[in-house]
Amino acid sequence: MTVTYVSDPVHADVLAELRQLGEVHLGYGPTAVAYQQVRDVVEAVMLRSETFDRDKIADSPRLRIIARHGVGSDNVDLDAATDAGVWVTITPGRNARAVAEHVFALALALGRKIPVAAGRTRDGFWSQNKAELTGFELHGRALGLLGLGSIGSIVLQIARGFGMQVLVTDPVLDHAQVAALGARKVEFDELLAGSDVLSLHVPLVASTRHIIDGPALARLRPGAVLINTSRGGLVDEQAMVAALRSGRLRGAGLDVLEAESVDMKNPLPHNILPISELDNLIVTPHVAGQTEESLREVGRAATACIRQALAGAVPDHHLNTVHVPAA
Repeated sequence: MTVTYVSDPVHADVLAELRQLGEVHLGYGPTAVAYQQVRDVVEAVMLRSETFDRDKIADSPRLRIIARHGVGSDNVDLDAATDAGVWVTITPGRNARAVAEHVFALALALGRKIPVAAGRTRDGFWSQNKAELTGFELHGRALGLLGLGSIGSIVLQIARGFGMQVLVTDPVLDHAQVAALGARKVEFDELLAGSDVLSLHVPLVASTRHIIDGPALARLRPGAVLINTSRGGLVDEQAMVAALRSGRLRGAGLDVLEAESVDMKNPLPHNILPISELDNLIVTPHVAGQTEESLREVGRAATACIRQALAGAVPDHHLNTVHVPAA
């Protein structure tokens, strides 16, 4: 009987499928157990936000697969997993539409000042200072996409529906490929200078850490909006706050922060200031990919990887190479 550990909440249908395989231990909810309590018997892990470092992997003698419920793998020591003969898999594209729609939820909320307007209405101020709530339309504006993978491609499609011009910076695609999608490929500096809304869709690696820093924000079109639903480390948050306060940056919508397990009264670094003091900043708690539909699809894809690995097959979307004994 297979023993699976699920680190964070997943769709109920996914839990039902996992329980068909055997015993399931949850790292959340009223019956939660810490991983160290079950590490000696766990064969498969469905992983969301919990960190699996070398020590945790080494202390898991029966572990055969860590199936990421998503596409990021920065919370798994990939080398340690490979050394231990443990597969690491991801589920690319399964939550892409959910994240892409969240990009526009943030852009529209900022463009129309919805949080501020709703807050004033809730406080009983219906007609006072309406001029301060004047927003802007997306139609005719330029959207800049840093990265055009599965999520960025859907963002591009939605943007065209709004009547936006789309600029793309992506080293993998050539000008003709981008043009075929109805966008224009540009270099990074032109992307910054030409974007009314800049949306980030690149992984967090050494070359992209703080790619949106003070100098980049200074080159961004004045009054632009920044959207980050990718990884928190892409943005130098201290520089971003300075740009928001100066008005250089009209607004920022973040679903990710560089440090996410923090005092949420003040999650930005170096005690800059509470989020509540910035009317032009919207932060959501890493939920862009969390819809009813995407949770089901991502979980089912991760479950399929678990089934494959436990059957002795090479699982789909594996990030490492593990020796599979001949049948």
